[in-house]
Amino acid sequence: MHEGGGSTSDTRVHLRHRADLPSGVSVAFTASATGNLGLHVLGTSDPQEHRRRIERGIGLDPGSLLFLEQVHGTDVVLADEAPLIPMNSSAEEERALAPVADAALTKHGRPLAIMTADCLPVIVTSSNPLIYAVAHAGRQGLLHGVLPNAIESLRAAGGTDLQAWIGPSICGRCYEVPPDMAHDAEAKLPGIAVKTRWGSPGLDLPAAAEKQLRSLGVEVHRKVINECTFEQDDLFSHRRAPGQGRIAGLVWRRGHQSASSRTESMTDEGDVLT
Repeated sequence: MHEGGGSTSDTRVHLRHRADLPSGVSVAFTASATGNLGLHVLGTSDPQEHRRRIERGIGLDPGSLLFLEQVHGTDVVLADEAPLIPMNSSAEEERALAPVADAALTKHGRPLAIMTADCLPVIVTSSNPLIYAVAHAGRQGLLHGVLPNAIESLRAAGGTDLQAWIGPSICGRCYEVPPDMAHDAEAKLPGIAVKTRWGSPGLDLPAAAEKQLRSLGVEVHRKVINECTFEQDDLFSHRRAPGQGRIAGLVWRRGHQSASSRTESMTDEGDVLT
């Protein structure tokens, strides 16, 4: 398995913690150097171009990477039923085509993306390289079951030997919440409530998600869990700097590159992946 990440220029795309699985599926996360990927984040540089650059960089046709209109819910959509983004679509048109949901599943290897800026980007793969999912697990989604819903949908689709990657998110040391919110969350997910580095009530979303996934029989890769969006300036954080942008977790099948896609991708070891 190869793991990596990298830096962005006009022809290269910055990927962190890239994992190229033996099945032919790849998993990776972006950083702020890739640019904002959220069409709803106003006043930033062109998020559509950032999305297209990622697609070129990992060898996908423009518009094939499915982004969602995320609403902090628990719905899971079938990505294979969503349309591709037509060439020359406006940002408004592209956003209107996005399914409204916080998790997506493919049964046919559709490339998927999930956006965050403190919440958890979760990617789940299976032994079948065509079947995998993504989920946006913020406080509300995590407490109300977005991850169990995604896992149940994957298994119903035939996914087995599930493996999960929890991407960069705000950590328990930094996610400060009111006492009542911490109490209510602890009642729903025991162990989620913690003390922050300031001694105030907090929630440890990554630890709670890992515990929940393991209880569902999912193997969890730990490499990225300790990256905190609030503490690291190279990651977008809504709490630290609202309105700056969104990073994304990505999952796609290698070897399905368009004839015109020969752009290179740089890893954080400095390697160039073609």
